[in-house]
Amino acid sequence: MSNPSWQPMPWQAQGSSPSLLAAHADRERAVDVLRAGFSEGRLQQDEYEKRIERAYTARTVGELALLVADLPQGPSAMQPSAMPAMPTMVPRTFMPAPVPPPPTNGKAVGAMVCGVLTTMTMGLTGIPAVILGHTARSEIKRTGEGGEGFALAGLILGWLSVAGWAFFLAIMIIAGVASESGV
Repeated sequence: MSNPSWQPMPWQAQGSSPSLLAAHADRERAVDVLRAGFSEGRLQQDEYEKRIERAYTARTVGELALLVADLPQGPSAMQPSAMPAMPTMVPRTFMPAPVPPPPTNGKAVGAMVCGVLTTMTMGLTGIPAVILGHTARSEIKRTGEGGEGFALAGLILGWLSVAGWAFFLAIMIIAGVASESGV
């Protein structure tokens, strides 16, 4: 009959006597522990090779236990009932510190403010919005600051204001020329 709670245990914990003769499987388990210890950097190359050689020539389980006594035996060394429960939430103390967002470029904010104010100043803040927007975008690319959207919005509103004034002046000049030729 099989016991459903039976779990394979590491060869040291099987309750066997240290003077019990080692089987080939016991030697292979010891070599696996040594390989893991070497790959984790716990053993130097020469010590690892010596222990491997001694593991294959060991006659008893006690000799094998001495070869791996100073190395971790892996997760199978604990019974499932003795294993600590995995926490569902990681405590805030162990979480990585949040990365603060980069600071917003001041000229980008200024470009946005000047762009929005073009409607209230009849377009007089359009040229400062364009100048601040271009300056802010070059600084943002160079320094990695935030505010690309503010700079772009200020540029768009500023250029719309400049284009509106250019259109208005063109209409006024055409109207002036047409009225003079009609006199």
